[in-house]
Amino acid sequence: MRSMILLRRILAALALTAAGAALASTPARYSDSGPEPMLASIFDSIEAGNFEHAAQNVNALIKAYPNFRLAHLIKGDLLLARTRTLTRFGEGGRSAQDKVEDLRAEAIARLKAYKTKPPANYVPRYLLQMEADQKFAVVVDTQKSRLYLYQNEKGTPRFVADYYITHGKLGSEKLKEGDKRTPIGVYHVTSSLPTARLGDFYGSGAYPINYPNEWDRRMGRNGHGIWLHGTPSNTFSRPPKASDGCVVLANQDLDALAKKLQIGLTPVIISNSIEWLSLDDWQAERSSLLSMIDTWRQDWESRNIDRYASHYSRRFAADSQNLAQWVEQKRKVNAGKEWIKVATQNISMFRNPGKEEYVVVTFEQDYKSSNLSNVMKKRQYWIKEDGTWKILYEGAA
Repeated sequence: MRSMILLRRILAALALTAAGAALASTPARYSDSGPEPMLASIFDSIEAGNFEHAAQNVNALIKAYPNFRLAHLIKGDLLLARTRTLTRFGEGGRSAQDKVEDLRAEAIARLKAYKTKPPANYVPRYLLQMEADQKFAVVVDTQKSRLYLYQNEKGTPRFVADYYITHGKLGSEKLKEGDKRTPIGVYHVTSSLPTARLGDFYGSGAYPINYPNEWDRRMGRNGHGIWLHGTPSNTFSRPPKASDGCVVLANQDLDALAKKLQIGLTPVIISNSIEWLSLDDWQAERSSLLSMIDTWRQDWESRNIDRYASHYSRRFAADSQNLAQWVEQKRKVNAGKEWIKVATQNISMFRNPGKEEYVVVTFEQDYKSSNLSNVMKKRQYWIKEDGTWKILYEGAA
């Protein structure tokens, strides 16, 4: 009995460590798919001293997820505690101690994310505007080892599901090739790699993202091959920090996510820790930025080059021209035009989740003037400069 009481204290302490400080408001129960609900129930049963119920749930968990090593480790602890006193988590496992620590870290990550969910009426700050064709968006929280999937519901992000993920062995904020870190920023899914081209290590598929993006390159970051991908066939999940920089999901979670991904369209926003906004605050920020873009459009139409140029950063450069050279060229071009009309459609806006404050804006631009017409998909990077949003980069998307 004493060994069971000590096990209760050890695993209950682990569960309490994982819970951490919940958000001030009552948490919404987001996704109840995956092993988290059963895992939480097991720890609750152990904390309550109901070891019989805990054992039943562990067996059910293993039946549902046969390769879930964390479940096997907890079962080993429950069995061993019947015969002798345990002094630490994972003593009932046969793995090396570093493997046990990996599983302990996974337990903490899973339980913390499950027990400290954001309120249902809050959204990630970064999903400011999804264009009509973007059906879903992915937001990753590396600190919580969690991926959140949102659906575009007439412009408003609506929660769909969340999944446990693995990220870089040395954390996030990737800077260079081989640093074993996951990048932080705004990206898009660029392709789908068929399983026939991949080894078993990548599981049921892989979806590259466009790291390094334009911002990363300007900041001197390099590297390549950052993917969303699965796990080996004999592995249900990996420790929270175990990849070379990729975002890794259990195969069944990747398969569910893959059905929602649109090549070239789906945004993948990777953050250290998600900043959540109420829908009212999100709408206010969104409206302000949309107004800013429309003012830029109107000032372009005005043919007043000084007003138009006031929207561009001092660091703006295009076609090997600095800002002053680019403005002078625009002044000459505008002198030959009698009128300009610019329409912007299908605007998307995604705010960078990192320390650097920028917004990635993409839209369809329909330009008409007295002597030229063209339609293109354009991408801009807006940054805060002296407290005002300015365009740092502008080019074809």
